[in-house]
Parts: sequence; C-alpha cells; structure tokens
Amino acid sequence: MENSHLHFNTSIGVKKPENIRNKDQACPFCERDQLTDLISVEGPIILLKNKYPVLENAYQTVLIETDECQGDLSTYSKEHLHRLIQFGLTSWLEMEKSGQYRSVLFFKNHGPLSGGTIAHPHMQIVGLHDIDYREKAAHDDFEGIVIAEQNNVRFTLSTKPRVGFYEFNVQMKDSRYQDEFAEYIQIAVHYILNHFPFRATSYNVFFYHLDDQIYAKIVSRFVTTPLYIGYGIPQVPNNLVWMADDVKGIYF
Repeated sequence: MENSHLHFNTSIGVKKPENIRNKDQACPFCERDQLTDLISVEGPIILLKNKYPVLENAYQTVLIETDECQGDLSTYSKEHLHRLIQFGLTSWLEMEKSGQYRSVLFFKNHGPLSGGTIAHPHMQIVGLHDIDYREKAAHDDFEGIVIAEQNNVRFTLSTKPRVGFYEFNVQMKDSRYQDEFAEYIQIAVHYILNHFPFRATSYNVFFYHLDDQIYAKIVSRFVTTPLYIGYGIPQVPNNLVWMADDVKGIYF
C-alpha cells in the first residue's frame, strides 16, 4: 500500500527548542561553534543535518540563512539574498538528483502561525523516501494575475490558491537561475509583512520542481479557514486585481 502520510515522532518532537513564542529560550542557531553535522558552509549560510529529525522515513536538513538572529528574508541585501537563494536551490536540486529520495521538500517557515519553532531565519530541505509531493501539485496551482515578468521569471498573485485567499507565485525555468526569482520572492514577503490590508506576522515559502519549471509559492499565514480544514475547499477573494495593482504601485 502506498504511503500518503508522513509520520511524526512525538518523543523527538517534545525535545525541540521553541523560541518563536518563548523569547527567553536561547537560540541554538546563534551558537555557531556548537553546531554539528555540517554539510555545507558558505560564509554565514550553513546547511546541516537537523538535530531533531521528527519526520520518520525522511532525511531532514536545516539551512541557516544568516548569522543575524533578527534578520529576515524581507530585508536582506540583494547580494545576500541572491547568494542565499542560489545556495538553497543548488542544495535542494543536488539532493533531488542524488536519486536517494522519492521527492525532496524545500520550504521556509516564518512567524508564530507558520508552523515553525525557531525564530532565527532558516529554511528546511527534507528528502522523503516514500512520498512524492509532486503528485499533489500541478502547474495550475501557480496560475495568477501577472504582477511582473522579466528574464523569463514570472511573478503572479494566484487565482487558484492551494489553501485559499492570498498566495504569491514566482516561476522560472530550471535550466538557469535568474536574480529576479529571489527578488520577486523578497517583494512578496515584504508586502505580506508591511503592506497587507490586515496585519500579518507569519508566512511560508514553498518550492516546487515540476517538469522543467521551478516555482516558489509565498503564502501569508493566518488562522486557516474551516472550509479548507474540514472539506479541502480553497476560497478565492474578490479583490485580487486590487492587490496585484497595489504590489505593482509599491514595488514597480
């Protein structure tokens, strides 16, 4: 029987540090001389094995984005932003090409509603041995109102959101990295944190590799609608055109 669910090891989960809400708890990623199982290092960017591998039948890694604990993707310099996204994409695609996993996840949590536990800026790359995330993803998930497009990189506001409401998409070919890919992601994150019509403190960035396309989906996080939790029905708001125009007016 094909496995459709990831299994979470609760005995490991209870040991994980949690300082998104508990600010008194020390940040484990700031103690860089204490980090172990390093895989790759590029200046302040570090890829290492996850010390708390809560997902069974998976290989979990953490990508520490910066040595600044209060840093954020929305405010990185262009130099660091491009370096980080290129490093992350390369590490993710290399793990995918290794052939050791059925599929490889690459994602980022930020904020108390994102599902993360550590506030220090980081991403995760997770190799899944028996689940293919691509079976539940389609190119249609990334269709939307075009906000910007340059060097074959497209930035859209989704008209077919996976969960519902406001989801930004960035798309490029997998054959060549373009700086606009990282810059559009940063704009989406900055808009969510600073210009949303209602205050947002949390977001996720999810990466997908479908056929010859690489996508990033940037999702603002609020309390999830019960229609999606109970029935899997996404909702599409009626002000998408206004929001797309608002992003254009602020950033382009």
